[in-house]
Amino acid sequence: MMLGKAIRLERMFNRNTGRTIVVPMDHGVSVGPIYGLVDLKGTVNQIAEGGANAVLMHKGLPRCTHRGAGRDIGLIIHLSASTSLCPTPNAKTLVGSVEDALKLGADAVSVHVNLGDETERHMLHSLGEVTSKAAEWGMPVLAMMYARGPQIENEFAPEMVRHCARVGEELGADVVKVAYTGDVESYATVVESCCIPVVIAGGPKLDNTTDLLRMVHDSIQAGGAGLSVGRNVFQHRDVSRLLKALNGIVHQDWDLDQAVEFMGEKLD
Repeated sequence: MMLGKAIRLERMFNRNTGRTIVVPMDHGVSVGPIYGLVDLKGTVNQIAEGGANAVLMHKGLPRCTHRGAGRDIGLIIHLSASTSLCPTPNAKTLVGSVEDALKLGADAVSVHVNLGDETERHMLHSLGEVTSKAAEWGMPVLAMMYARGPQIENEFAPEMVRHCARVGEELGADVVKVAYTGDVESYATVVESCCIPVVIAGGPKLDNTTDLLRMVHDSIQAGGAGLSVGRNVFQHRDVSRLLKALNGIVHQDWDLDQAVEFMGEKLD
């Protein structure tokens, strides 16, 4: 089983850099078929052409995206869900299993946990169940860990993000996705406190491409293992070109100037 997990992780991560570019496309459940997620096959083809390592989606979508023409790309099946229509949208529930992902040929599964929510205990229980089952099958687990609840004043505070990363690590995840803390120094403390790869989330839709490139560049400088960014990628005006720039930063050690120039923009 350890060999199986190693092989799947090598499909998810670049073997030479040990880093990854993941594009989540699970937003259709939470907010509906937003721009970028209507022509799923077309968007996934652009993402693959740009050089992303994997896409992340719910179990019903691979039949729309991973068959027929187009370049192949890694697949992560998301097992958690809630909708914006619910009075408690931060309360995630399991809607799939490790076995579902195996049947789909997935390379990994992911689980979403919001620490601080009133239903935190249920989400932690779900994460623990998934990591145990995944270990039996040699399936990697990506834990999306956020601090979101009535007592959370700042979900981007370094101490909060460190706590999130540590919970994912301690409950058996193989990769943890957390918010970016805003600067190299503080994010480095998150990476240093975790013995598994840490990738950044994209957060809300950013105003410009340069802000995204800077965030990804700085996270790599801090020792991060890459990114798992959705809307800021699949809703971009040129998805493939943006991913080529991100690929340059994550896998080719481009500096920020190179990436910004490649996108035809200028640093402030």
